[in-house]
Amino acid sequence: MVPPAGGGDPEAPAPAAERPPAPGPGSGPTAALSPAAGKVPQASAMKRSDPHHQHQRHRDGGEALVSPDGTVTEAPRTVKKQIQFADQKQEFNKRPTKIGRRSLSRSISQSSTDSYSSAASYTDSSDDETSPRDKQQKNSKGSSDFCVKNIKQAEFGRREIEIAEQEMPALMALRKRAQGEKPLAGAKIVGCTHITAQTAVLMETLGALGAQCRWAACNIYSTLNEVAAALAESGFPVFAWKGESEDDFWWCIDRCVNVEGWQPNMILDDGGDLTHWIYKKYPNMFKKIKGIVEESVTGVHRLYQLSKAGKLCVPAMNVNDSVTKQKFDNLYCCRESILDGLKRTTDMMFGGKQVVVCGYGEVGKGCCAALKAMGSIVYVTEIDPICALQACMDGFRLVKLNEVIRQVDIVITCTGNKNVVTREHLDRMKNSCIVCNMGHSNTEIDVASLRTPELTWERVRSQVDHVIWPDGKRIVLLAEGRLLNLSCSTVPTFVLSITATTQALALIELYNAPEGRYKQDVYLLPKKMDEYVASLHLPTFDAHLTELTDEQAKYLGLNKNGPFKPNYYRY
Repeated sequence: MVPPAGGGDPEAPAPAAERPPAPGPGSGPTAALSPAAGKVPQASAMKRSDPHHQHQRHRDGGEALVSPDGTVTEAPRTVKKQIQFADQKQEFNKRPTKIGRRSLSRSISQSSTDSYSSAASYTDSSDDETSPRDKQQKNSKGSSDFCVKNIKQAEFGRREIEIAEQEMPALMALRKRAQGEKPLAGAKIVGCTHITAQTAVLMETLGALGAQCRWAACNIYSTLNEVAAALAESGFPVFAWKGESEDDFWWCIDRCVNVEGWQPNMILDDGGDLTHWIYKKYPNMFKKIKGIVEESVTGVHRLYQLSKAGKLCVPAMNVNDSVTKQKFDNLYCCRESILDGLKRTTDMMFGGKQVVVCGYGEVGKGCCAALKAMGSIVYVTEIDPICALQACMDGFRLVKLNEVIRQVDIVITCTGNKNVVTREHLDRMKNSCIVCNMGHSNTEIDVASLRTPELTWERVRSQVDHVIWPDGKRIVLLAEGRLLNLSCSTVPTFVLSITATTQALALIELYNAPEGRYKQDVYLLPKKMDEYVASLHLPTFDAHLTELTDEQAKYLGLNKNGPFKPNYYRY
């Protein structure tokens, strides 16, 4: 290929006529066959020569055939094509770039090269950068009571929901068993959770059981836009999209709650933001609300604070500390999703890496087990001596964060607390240290302290930021300190089936409980319900439970049908 006029490759070889003969001893056919001294002969030069013809190479670089009588004829030339790179093909760089409005999250910068530029939540590959709040959309039934990224993605979202249904056997069984009874008939549930295909199966199950639902997202990065569109198309008022700003987040919650002619009587929350908003803006709504179901450490902590202060005015169910949530979602889910989230965002290898995991609860246990199995050197920080002793017995070294912060390659928080990783820690981290959070809220890492003029933020890829210090040191911050697995990857559907079924049963229990059974306090799910949720998932494994005989049940003082453990039992 001939280089463009005036733009030839400066390192391209000179024309053959200008090249001197290749140096080397001898000038016979053997020397002519060598394209350059010291190079391995090419495959064509290794072929056995014909006894009647010999190959020679002309000085101008062409191939010659020499016949036995001495006649020399020129062989056909082979044109060798050169690979043309982007810098030679200027057209590659001339594509127009479309600059639209991006969703900003806790950021005031429009550039990825200056301070604060974490900016942007890159929502999806769509060319449409218009905020969903500025769009006028309707579903096929003519309803516009929703706000999603693009209602046209509904068909794709429906396929994801159908895939999720295959891995959520308990919810599907509950839907079939209770659909005729409609135990949630008359329930008006307002929800604030992650909006994923698994949550969609839960919402549609609640709808099949008789409930009306309105939904917002509890995380600005975890919403699957196509799933939100599918729910909106099915008639669910959903207000969520991936990459919401902080203002969008609260606006969506308000649109769920503040609607004319509709008032919720049940709350399903994940993190406590929805409950907090109603307490702050619409406290009179609690007169008609029958109960709250909360599934996160952060949200449960807020509920216990309200209860202790005497401000909790409705019963609340603590799903987070139910056995089926703690021992399955928190442990097994995080054991798999921590690796998925780190791999997708950083492409890193775990073997030999030094990792500190802050917190050794069920989430911390899952993270540590996964990283240890991959060959990482894992340290643990803890405040609780019981969890600390468990970490030691499991083979992890218990340290204070200050003791290892300079040497570790990855810092993972999973405590549910605030300011676990402070600016002082961030300043002392080694170059390219990865910082992420596996707890619910975005308070564990002091990200706000990094929003200062002397630090530069660079968006590397979606949910991955480099925060660069003046001396050139940088850390890799994932999801801006928010929940890693649901922001940057996915979580196992089967485990979410366990949690979602627990949530559904908690809603049914609170909604149908006779007046006076539950007071204005925080309760754990009854043990019998935990066992029921577990039993619904056993057929997936073709598992067969052993049944107690009458004599055995009498000896243990148990009912043959359960519950099989007292409330104080620690699994």
